[in-house]
Amino acid sequence: MNVAIIDDSRSVVAALIHSLNAIDSIFLHGFLDPADALLAAKDMQFDLVLVDYTMPRINGAEVIGALRADPRHASVPIIMLTSETDNDVKIKAISAGATEFVAKPVDPIELRARAINLLALRRAQMQLESRASDLEAAVKAATAEIAAREEEIIWRLARAIEFKDGHTGNHVTRVADISRIIALEMGLTAQQAHMIYLAAPLHDVGKIGISDALLGKPGRLSAEEYAQMQQHVEFGVQILGDASTELLKVACAIAGGHHEKWDGSGYPNGLVGDSIPQEARVVAIADVFEALCSERPYKKAWSLEAAYNEIVACSGTHFDPECVAAFSRQWRQICRLMGSEPAAAPASTPPSDSVQNRVPEAVAS
Repeated sequence: MNVAIIDDSRSVVAALIHSLNAIDSIFLHGFLDPADALLAAKDMQFDLVLVDYTMPRINGAEVIGALRADPRHASVPIIMLTSETDNDVKIKAISAGATEFVAKPVDPIELRARAINLLALRRAQMQLESRASDLEAAVKAATAEIAAREEEIIWRLARAIEFKDGHTGNHVTRVADISRIIALEMGLTAQQAHMIYLAAPLHDVGKIGISDALLGKPGRLSAEEYAQMQQHVEFGVQILGDASTELLKVACAIAGGHHEKWDGSGYPNGLVGDSIPQEARVVAIADVFEALCSERPYKKAWSLEAAYNEIVACSGTHFDPECVAAFSRQWRQICRLMGSEPAAAPASTPPSDSVQNRVPEAVAS
């Protein structure tokens, strides 16, 4: 353990080193200039400091204050050595952070006993800090492991949903990636965007409760069938509701709100504008865009340009305009994600009626 002795008297420093030299397992460092001691403290961890009060340029209280300002020396024991009897001196030293006082001339036996006690205190302090650090590291590791397991379960469940829905499994991955791109472009934090990325794959978890015949039906759905398909939102909320983790709470908000529309014409609750959870508004664009670009039993795949035009055309009606703007600004990156050469955003044109008539079923997917 490193012990610093700071005194402008060479004979005093020598005497103090002689008094403490018998203590086992310590390294003694003498400083005649307090500035040198403070400079050394930037590179060396002191475990006990003995400092004189009356020194030229910098007094002992100022030295203590400077040491305490360094987080590494904020709780290190410090002994003030002084021949001063003025209470103001002691108050200044205590206010600066002195641990104990030893009067000059120093009694070697008393000094050695105080130093041994304070070094024992320092060792106990270091052990507690080490244990606390180990515990913190263990908690972080356990938390990371739990999060990793939670993420793995989510992705495997999402894959199962994809197989049931007759998809290849790439849909949920691309929806998650596009959602993260949009979220970051909107100015959400990296943590918020990552949470949306992890929760997005469960947006259609409620399709577990929809019959395979209905999910795989080619062509348009009847009104009754479409109403049955809409129930997957309610099923998703029932599956994810009352969650205890933040990730599943976000997933529930997405599952329950990704078919709501900005103008209030969506389902299941007809929410309008900002009353739709932001996470659901983000995922809604990614879900519809990816679904439009993919082949389904009831439709052929759209071109990226046609799907882009559909998203932009529905800004302010189906989709949150802010989300659409972010989607448009990140069009090149989204093209890369979809496996296409980056291109400038196409000039948006309203899709034809025949295209519009296919949109509800694509959205329901």
